[in-house]
Amino acid sequence: MREPTVVAAGYFDTYSVVGLLAVVGVLFVAVAFGAGRLLRPVVPTPEKLLTYECGVDPVGEGWAHTQVRYYVYAFLYVIFAVDSIFLFPWATVFAAPGYGATTLVEMFVFLGFLAVGLLYAYKKGVLAWT
Repeated sequence: MREPTVVAAGYFDTYSVVGLLAVVGVLFVAVAFGAGRLLRPVVPTPEKLLTYECGVDPVGEGWAHTQVRYYVYAFLYVIFAVDSIFLFPWATVFAAPGYGATTLVEMFVFLGFLAVGLLYAYKKGVLAWT
């Protein structure tokens, strides 16, 4: 039987590899940003300091009113796009032996939560375009 300290040391060695990889990643990004700062030419001109959007000079005031409903539609799209990502692994596991009934119930619970959220949004009038 192995001693507990030997097992704990092996356990924490795996964390040291993860920590070392994180440090190397942070150093890589820091060196890349530092090299970019040192190597880029710095020639400020009035044209370079001008604010622009999509290559077009700004005209008028800086504040623009945007309808919130566009963000709500975008948020709903993101929710359902992410949920569709969960449907593909479920479909592959559903065919595996021994997982059919369990995964079917779990997916109906998951889809039920989505349906309740969509019904709530519909009742609040969020989905009305007018």
